Amino acid sequence: MWKKSLKIIILSSFAVIIALILSVQLWSSTDQGKLPSKTAVILHAVNNNLIPLDIEAPAFLASTGSSNPEVVMLRENYETEVSDGHSIDLRVYRYSNVEEAPIILYYHGGAFLEGYGSIDTHDNVMRGLAARTGAIVIGVGYRVAPEHIFPAAVEDSYDALLWAYDHAEELGGDPSKLAVIGDSAGGNLAAVVTMMAQDREGPEIAAQILYYPLTTFRDVEFASRTAYDSGYYLLSRQVMLKARDAYTPEEDMWYNPYTSPLEAKDIDGLPPAFIVTAEFDPLRDEGELYGKKLHENGIPVETVRYRGVMHGFVSFYEVMRSGEMAMNHSVRFLGEAFAGEVNEVPEEFEIAVEQPPQGIARIKEEAEAYAIAAFLIGRTTWSQFHNW
Repeated sequence: MWKKSLKIIILSSFAVIIALILSVQLWSSTDQGKLPSKTAVILHAVNNNLIPLDIEAPAFLASTGSSNPEVVMLRENYETEVSDGHSIDLRVYRYSNVEEAPIILYYHGGAFLEGYGSIDTHDNVMRGLAARTGAIVIGVGYRVAPEHIFPAAVEDSYDALLWAYDHAEELGGDPSKLAVIGDSAGGNLAAVVTMMAQDREGPEIAAQILYYPLTTFRDVEFASRTAYDSGYYLLSRQVMLKARDAYTPEEDMWYNPYTSPLEAKDIDGLPPAFIVTAEFDPLRDEGELYGKKLHENGIPVETVRYRGVMHGFVSFYEVMRSGEMAMNHSVRFLGEAFAGEVNEVPEEFEIAVEQPPQGIARIKEEAEAYAIAAFLIGRTTWSQFHNW
């Protein structure tokens, strides 16, 4: 009897393993090519609402990051009045013992639209940057469409820079070491803020980091916009058009350099830039083209395309090795920029390509991908059984 039971258990386990492998292989197969298992599993989970985009940061990110138990990571909320009399929220991340630290303004993604992104959905990225750099990171709760059209988000973003500069010392920061970082729509805003600071003779910015930025609202036929516009890779053409209609309802706004940095005529003297793009992302080509534009105008720029990942991948840095690599590269770039070491402009513009994890790291990624997949399948099956 026990032999029969053991046989059933073995056969059942074997069937489950086969089903798991087939599921991951199916999720990995797309019309645009085969995805790495980890990317495929996360996309499946997000697109099927099995996990939220704003995953709560693991407990280790909330730790002190210091051997001194009296040193803690603070998260403080502020409200400030902007130039047109409205108020916006700011969220500050800093260590409790910080002194003369660099200051980073972080502009979250979310298509400039209500309900698509906020300082809450990007909490893990901002906290992670603060923990890794020791800098003061300020998340900017700029106003969004459809209630607030261009230039509200832009002006809010610049006013936040002024606030950071004016309050640097009371926060424990160094006003001479300012940087801006943003992802997607926030990458657009970060790029624009550097232009505004120069045009208005505002605070000097040491560095700009743009994660898969939107750089033009014009109807440009980029290959990446065509290939990856379905929404499966976390950004669709439908959302992009919705954002354009809501944020820039008048066509002449699409050509304004403060909405479309790629259209700017004079960008000499902007701060050094680090631009991150993703292989499976409709915004890939315009982000890289903006890197080329900066290079042609004598701006030091590193442009890196991460293979095998999708739009928004840096937000998953806790579970995706490529996201972790992009974060580490950002930290290294910031350190060099704050030290004044990013000055060289190579003769030729190059897009560096970062391959998916290889060797032991790849094996680890594969194992984690299948573990996550098993959890997701098990949870879905249990939920269906429970509902039945």
